[in-house]
Amino acid sequence: MSPTEIMWAFFWILILLMFSADLFLNRKSHIIGFREAAGFSLAWFTMAMIFNLAIWHMLGTDKALEFLAGYLLEQSLSVDNLFVFIMIFSVFGVRQEYQSRVLKWGIIGAIVLRFIFIFVGSALLREFQWLFYVFGVLLIYTAWKMAFTGDDEMHPENNPLIRLARRILPMTKRIQGDWFYKRRMGVLMFSPLFLVLLVVESSDVIFALDSIPAIFAITLDPFIVLTSNIFAVMGLRSLYFLLSNLVGMFGYLKYGIAFILAFVGVKMLLIMSGIHIPTVISLAVILLSLALAVIVSIVTSKKQLAAHKHG
Repeated sequence: MSPTEIMWAFFWILILLMFSADLFLNRKSHIIGFREAAGFSLAWFTMAMIFNLAIWHMLGTDKALEFLAGYLLEQSLSVDNLFVFIMIFSVFGVRQEYQSRVLKWGIIGAIVLRFIFIFVGSALLREFQWLFYVFGVLLIYTAWKMAFTGDDEMHPENNPLIRLARRILPMTKRIQGDWFYKRRMGVLMFSPLFLVLLVVESSDVIFALDSIPAIFAITLDPFIVLTSNIFAVMGLRSLYFLLSNLVGMFGYLKYGIAFILAFVGVKMLLIMSGIHIPTVISLAVILLSLALAVIVSIVTSKKQLAAHKHG
């Protein structure tokens, strides 16, 4: 077996083991507390770093740096998507103990989508390099929109999937447990929780259209793109519960994420001009942007809290 084939096998073994453990420990719907979320987040991060060390050992430093940059990029971009999940659950009134089940199946759907987007996108960029211009401009526009436009309110009734589902599916009026559908008196009834899953999946499609082109600025290697994406996505659920109670503390995080998107967009445009920004610099920009955004958010939050107490 070649080193790449060995790494593919190691990747699938690691993912299946971690995913099975996650599902086994979260079989029943329950409220995931901060400590449990922190434990799973640390476990997923540790597995990603172990895999990164294996890449360094088997495939070399350049591939290891590409994986690390891609993983951190996808993790940072996923934070904005977590805020969207918080809004979705709030609009639909989903109780905390049911949120984990929705996110579990949402993540499974997200993994399938990424398989399709990554392999198709990688093939298209290799065949039609002018798409770098398209993706670069798209990322810069997304960054501008994120930084300078207000937060959009959630209007589930405007989602075409929701309108279609409500029209054709027999639906209960309220969420009555953690089930998506159940047979009642011979009729298959769907819960509004199924609608929540549809909204989560559709929002992830939009998120993937931003995040996957971004990682193509780091590398076109499908192995690196896919593995870094999957490790980032698999840790999304625990990261959601870790950050959901701290969302008010990171008011400036979106500006750091927007800057990263703009940087990646510019990098894609520069690639077409024959200028390649080294992966080490990309990694440094991602880390410094996130660190600065978090520090500014925490300092500002503390000042506002102190002013409120004295006011």
